Amino acid sequence: MFHLISPESNINFVGKRKVWISLSVLMILATLVLLFTKGLNYGIDFTGGAEVKVKVPTTWDTGKLRTALEKGKLSGLKILALGDAKDSEFMIRAQEEGKDLNQVVKTIGDSLSSELKPGEYEIKAADIVGPSAGGLLRKNGFLAMFYSLIAILLYVAIRFDFRYAPGAILALFHDAVIVVGIFIVTGKEFDLTVLAAILALMGYSNNDTIIVYDRVRETLKLNPSLSIEEVVNQSVNQTLGRTIMTSLATFVSVACLWAFGGHVLEPFAFALMCGIVVGTYSSVFIASSMVIVLTHYRENQKKSGSKKRREVKLSPEAHIGI
Repeated sequence: MFHLISPESNINFVGKRKVWISLSVLMILATLVLLFTKGLNYGIDFTGGAEVKVKVPTTWDTGKLRTALEKGKLSGLKILALGDAKDSEFMIRAQEEGKDLNQVVKTIGDSLSSELKPGEYEIKAADIVGPSAGGLLRKNGFLAMFYSLIAILLYVAIRFDFRYAPGAILALFHDAVIVVGIFIVTGKEFDLTVLAAILALMGYSNNDTIIVYDRVRETLKLNPSLSIEEVVNQSVNQTLGRTIMTSLATFVSVACLWAFGGHVLEPFAFALMCGIVVGTYSSVFIASSMVIVLTHYRENQKKSGSKKRREVKLSPEAHIGI
């Protein structure tokens, strides 16, 4: 059977776990700082605004359409080409705080009327999202992420035990935060499609983590004499080839979607591409390392409890009244 990486490989992943954990903590802290200073570039879904789908002459391109619309002095103006060039259809997005959004749609129509004759253009659809609705969508979107983490925590805790569940949740939190950080740094628009991509990523990344955890549990049963470091390292090495092959195949598929799916799907695909890389990293280096940390914590708690019980038994006060 062909193996990209031999299951018998012995790469020392856990030996540098403190380095990987420190690097991840720094990236998470940097993201949180950027979130409160620079902030996300929220799309109309979260801030409110107008989306107008128009059809213009085939001689027009994005640049010419933008020049015509800039006469209306709209802020937050974004233009996306839809479909093939021969269709000559565009999605116009504008964000205007404190203004009647119906007036924004009218301004777009007036700007096109000043350049084109009636019949040369067509407003095919108009969609308006109010600021209050946008704020509610933003709140509900992040609540959905929170509830997803709680559900996954319960699932892993039931399927495995205390040593595994926190590591899985920390890995998913790590993935989501770093993808958000990438969107802050790049300045890409963060909308409902990106949020959907992050939720999909959480399920995908958790699947990789569960496979590693399953192998850790099996190896512990077969080799109870091995230390937890040896067990985790052996398990990660045994599943590494499968993890890389799965992630690579998924990444190629999503990359094709990003390259050929058009502007509408580009943010969704970009979020997934970043998430696949980060999720693979977290499954190998972060989730597995947390199993070691929590196992040692549990062992220390047991030793501490046993020591206290022995001290109570040996204490003279325990024999008072005998």
